[in-house]
Amino acid sequence: MYISKKKSLWVMLLLIVALPVFSTALAQTDDPSTCNVEAPESPTTINFLAWAGLSILFYNDEFAKCNEVENLEFDAQILDFTGVTEQFRLALSAGGASPYQIVHASNTEIVEWGSAGWLLPLNDLIDNYRAEYDLDDHSATAWEGATIDGQVYGIPFRANTLHLWYRSDLFEQYDLEPPTTYDEVMAACEDLKDEPSINLPFTMQVHAGWAWEFRFFSFIRSFGGDYLNDDNTPAFNGSEGVTAATKIKEVIDACMGPEGITYSIDDSANGLANGTIAFIHTWAGQGAIFEDPDTSNVVGLIESAPAAAPNPGGLLGGSAWHDYFIIPVTNEVDPDLVFRLIMEATDKQSQEEGAKIQPMTRLSVPQYLANAAAINETIAHGVGIYDANPAVVLAQTALWNWLPFIGTGEMTPQEALDGAAAEYIAEATIQGYLP
Repeated sequence: MYISKKKSLWVMLLLIVALPVFSTALAQTDDPSTCNVEAPESPTTINFLAWAGLSILFYNDEFAKCNEVENLEFDAQILDFTGVTEQFRLALSAGGASPYQIVHASNTEIVEWGSAGWLLPLNDLIDNYRAEYDLDDHSATAWEGATIDGQVYGIPFRANTLHLWYRSDLFEQYDLEPPTTYDEVMAACEDLKDEPSINLPFTMQVHAGWAWEFRFFSFIRSFGGDYLNDDNTPAFNGSEGVTAATKIKEVIDACMGPEGITYSIDDSANGLANGTIAFIHTWAGQGAIFEDPDTSNVVGLIESAPAAAPNPGGLLGGSAWHDYFIIPVTNEVDPDLVFRLIMEATDKQSQEEGAKIQPMTRLSVPQYLANAAAINETIAHGVGIYDANPAVVLAQTALWNWLPFIGTGEMTPQEALDGAAAEYIAEATIQGYLP
């Protein structure tokens, strides 16, 4: 079709006038400060269930941006870890529609809940939005932790591990180097035990059954053991398990005592921040409170080091952990809408901000944290993650119930582990994992 020069000029002028409007519309679509999803046709509530933490507060704010979308309301229920897992198990095991649309899960919950059929497989949604949200930017290890038999059940949003944090002023005063083994941890506790400014030289979390079990996992892996044999019979009550549990008890007795055994994650972090604990083994994401004058008396004095090895020369006692957002399979809100909300909260711009308080899962996001070297060393040379075997979850539960008796002195390591093995065998047989 022929267009005259005069008409061409008018077309060009119209395009020039329209271009700023068009460009503004594009900019709004990609604006990281807004929730870029289409409004649902009818009022829709997205219920979010997660356990507390600095990064969860950050992501809660990211999700909350979607309250600006017409007909969309975001509501969060933030509990402790045990509260979240109990609530979700209760809701999904009862049948019927899930009261939650987005739920926080770690590697362990992915295996348990995915194997139970409680999680929506996300493969098709991931493929649909892979390019738009650059989902290949998340590390392969992060995706691996959310995958069971080829089905992906979670969107990774943070990486995590546990390592050492210590008061550099005390370590300098006592001429101490950051411990590289738990034998060195105990030696440092002996050197620091009479320091008047502290209540405890060291803590690691064994305040609850799940915390005991998680500690035991890192110790048994360092000593070359694991939870189950290839035929799903228990291996955790063998020689490596007994050695691991014995070492944990030695550390408790040398460094923590009856008071320290009760310290939670927050208790340990707050104790280091107020100067009453000399060093701790805890999560990498706790670092922000040590540098905040509102929460710390030792700003500028806390430094980090890789996790110590329970077994000298063995794996470091820290995991390669990831956390995920999952969608329950019985969720009745449009899965595409729920998935888009997760995409908006975990896009590159969001993770670049979140990386200032917690390790993220996108490879392109800069590492801002002062403890990045400790994190990387621990993940590279640590104990990894649990096997993606649903029978492992039964072993974990049994260990939760029995390991605390070691800490209180009510049982020897062998007695507690044998008790856990008997409980595991009974339940694994009922569920068909053992003949």
